Amino acid sequence: MKKVWLMCLLMLFCAGASMAQDKKADKAAEKAAKKAEKEAKKAAEEAEQMALFEQGVQALKDKDFVLEADRVEFKRGQFVYVTPSTNFVSMQGDHATIQLAFNIPVSGPNGIGGITVDGTASNIEMKTDKKGNVTMSMMVQGVAVSANVTIRMVKGSNKCTATVSPNFNSNRVSFTGYLYPSEQSNVFKGRAL
Repeated sequence: MKKVWLMCLLMLFCAGASMAQDKKADKAAEKAAKKAEKEAKKAAEEAEQMALFEQGVQALKDKDFVLEADRVEFKRGQFVYVTPSTNFVSMQGDHATIQLAFNIPVSGPNGIGGITVDGTASNIEMKTDKKGNVTMSMMVQGVAVSANVTIRMVKGSNKCTATVSPNFNSNRVSFTGYLYPSEQSNVFKGRAL
C-alpha cells in the first residue's frame, strides 16, 4: 500500500511539474508574440513618419507647402500653444504668407486676433546636412514684412520649426508644427495687411 501511495504522489508531483513547465512555455510564447507585435507596430509607425518626411521634403522642393504651427515661441524663450488652423507659414511659388493669431476676444488687424502678412520670397536656398535634416531659408518682403525665414525639418518626421527674423528689429518668432503640401492643409487665412 505504501508503494501505491508513493507512486500516486510521484505521479501528482510529475504532473504538477509538467503543468508548470507548460505555463512557463505559454508565458514565454505570449511574451514573444507581444514583443513581435510591438516591434511591427513601431516599424509601421516609423515607415509612416518617414513617408510624411519625404512628402514634406517634396513640398519644400516644389515651393508649395504650409507649416501649421501648434506652438509659437518668442524672442526670450516665452512660448504659447496656438491653433494650427490660424497660425501658419505658407508658400506657393514665390508668394509667402505668415499668419499669427491668438485665441483672444479682440479681432486684431487680420480679423481673427492677430496679424497676417503677405510677401514675395527670394534668395530661396535648401540644404540637407549629413544626418538628413533639411533646412530651407528665404527672404520674404512685402508691404508689412521684411524678414528672413528659416525652416528646419528633422529627418524622419514632418515636424519642423520656422524661425521668422525681421530685418528691422530683433523680435524673432518661431513657429513649431507640422509641414504639409498646400492641398492637404486646412488653414484659415485672415485679412492681410
